[in-house]
Order: sequence, then structure tokens, then C-alpha cells
Amino acid sequence: MKKLVKGTTLAAVLAMTLAGCGGGAETQSANADASEKKQIVLDLSIPEPEGAKFDVAAKAFKDELEELTDDQLTVKIHYNNSLGGEREVFELMGMGSLDMAVQSAGPMGNWVSEFNMFDLPFLFDNLEHARAVLDGEIGDELAQKFETETNVKVLGWVENGFVATSSNKPINSVEDVKGLKVRVQENELQIDAWKAYGADATPMAWTEVFTGLQQGVIDGHSNSLATIQTSKIFEVQSHVALLGDRYSPGPISISKKTFDSLTPEQQEAVIKAAEHAEPIGRQANDDKINAAADFLKEQGLELTEPDKESFKAKTDSVYKKWAPKIGEEMIEKVKNFKY
Repeated sequence: MKKLVKGTTLAAVLAMTLAGCGGGAETQSANADASEKKQIVLDLSIPEPEGAKFDVAAKAFKDELEELTDDQLTVKIHYNNSLGGEREVFELMGMGSLDMAVQSAGPMGNWVSEFNMFDLPFLFDNLEHARAVLDGEIGDELAQKFETETNVKVLGWVENGFVATSSNKPINSVEDVKGLKVRVQENELQIDAWKAYGADATPMAWTEVFTGLQQGVIDGHSNSLATIQTSKIFEVQSHVALLGDRYSPGPISISKKTFDSLTPEQQEAVIKAAEHAEPIGRQANDDKINAAADFLKEQGLELTEPDKESFKAKTDSVYKKWAPKIGEEMIEKVKNFKY
């Protein structure tokens, strides 16, 4: 009887083992299938709040990427530089610690000197010129240089656009800014440009600008119309000159480490999603600037279009100093670009 029980028990154990082996193979296969279908979430940083222009571009990218990959790839958007400042974000992407960003090109000159050309006064004739440069071989060249230096891949270009200058008096020509204390970013080229105009260029952190204007520490500053609205600069300034002396692009970028970890099909989807988001992001900026102009007028601000030629006539010293540092060949290519 004991032998029978022992034999029966052994048979049961063998049966369970065989069943277990078979079940394991099926489980492994199921796990493999689940792994293949597991959604990949890309973390994307923007410096602005939800609903701002860069968010519109980021959401267009996200929606298109999900559509192209049947939800295999998606994006989590992190707002208000919550993952770090713009320079830090580029550094994080370069290290592979952050996947993506849509933000200003401002810090890019720290790695590739040619990007400093975007601070040169009146380099671009208009919006069409700036966008055509970025969309052509010059934009591709800049992107490739940046990728080589940082391991960050530029997928497309949106923008902050051209800046305007706020003040408490009308600015109709360069003579009107003589002696004016104008806030600039902590950027030597911007300082040189405003000094060339005859203004008292005053470097100041952005967090101090509203109070500085309110207390008269500075008389004016340059920024996009949308920022003048959202930052409530209109509460402490009465005039805005549509000077447009600087154009600020914003790359849609991805960590090369992240990009290289994707399959060829996923990489193609990422590229196509960025191509889809680019014109949407640009249109969002156009819409927000137009809406801001209307809003500022409603608040009683006077918007003027100054004589740009009077400002341009003062910029020779700026180009003489900075062209050799940035790259004279690149600057000439941009100036002479046919669009």
C-alpha cells in the first residue's frame, strides 16, 4: 500500500512538473508578447505652463506619435522647467537622463558658437526668412553640429519668435532709447547691442524684471508680446515698440541615447511626429502673439512700429566684434539666404 501511494505521489509530481514546464513556456511566450506591447513613455520638458505655445507643440507631437505607433510610444509633458532650467535640460538629455524637450535655443551657443547668431541684431529680415533658414541646409548643419557636441538630436524647430521692447514712453527711432535703462539677459552680445543703440544695457535675472520695472530700476525690457501679457508687464509699462531686433527659435529635441534605443520604425514615427508638430507649434506662437497684441491694446498700452533702419545703422560695431567669434561664413550664409 505504501509503495502504491509512493508511486502515485511520484507520478503526480512528475505530472505537475511536466505541466509546469509546459505552462512556463506558455507564460514566457505571453510575457514576451506583453513586453513587446508595453507602452514606452518619453519624458518631455517645457519651460512654460500648460496651454502655452510650447505645450501646443508638445501635445501635437504626443498625439501624432501615439497615432503612428498605435499607442506603443507616448509622451509625459513636464511643465515650468520642473525638471531643470533650459541649459540643464540640454545637459540631462545629453547624458541620457531625460528623453525630450521643447524649449528655447538660448543655451545652445554654450556648445556650438554659431547658435549665438540668434542674438545678433536684425540678422533676419522677417519671420519667413528665419523659418526658411532653419528649415533648410543651414538648420540641418546647426542641428548636426549640436548633436555631435551634445548627443542631443534636433527633430524640428518651433519658436519664441521676434521680441518687442516695452517702456514707459514711445520708441519711434533709436534716438528714443538713448540713456534708457533696458533690461537684457545676462548675455554679452545683447549687452553690446543695446549699448550700440545708446541705451544703458542692464543685465538682470528674469525673476527680478517685474519688480525692477515697477520700482524704476529699469525703464524697459525686450520679450515676446505673449510673455509681456502672461507676465503682466502691462501693469507696469505703457508702451511697446515692435522692434523685432532678435529672433528666438525653439528646438524640438530628443536625447540621442533615447532615440538610438528605439526600433527603426519607432524612430521614423518620432521624426514624423516632430514634422507634424512643427507647423502647429509655429501657428500657436503666431496666434498667441496676435492675441497678446489685442489684449495689450485693450489694457491701454500703445503699440508702435519704430524706424528699424535707425537701429540697424548702429550695429556695425556689434557685428565687427561678434562675427569672428560666431563664424563669419555662417552669418553671411544666413544674410544671403534666398527664401
